[in-house]
Amino acid sequence: LALNKNATVTICHSKTKNLQQELQNADIIIVAVGRPKFLQGKDLPAGCTVIDVGIHRQDDGKLCGDVDFPSAEKVVSRISPVPGGVGPMTVVSLIENVIQAAENRI
Repeated sequence: LALNKNATVTICHSKTKNLQQELQNADIIIVAVGRPKFLQGKDLPAGCTVIDVGIHRQDDGKLCGDVDFPSAEKVVSRISPVPGGVGPMTVVSLIENVIQAAENRI
């Protein structure tokens, strides 16, 4: 989606060397690493926007994302909550795909 809007996109993963340095150049960070609270506020550039796609159930039963929300919200300008952030959009996309698959089958 970002590329379709002519954004410059850098793809990193959990083993990217100098990940914190790469993050410091970002205006928008989309996190989908699959590790609870992987990124902390200290890892993020001040004023950036964070879209947290991850969702994990902690030992206490509460849900969290790939970003440590309490530390991140002190640094960033915007951050999607977990739960309640991108989840509803994921459901909509899944429904659209099921409808398209059904139409293609007919």
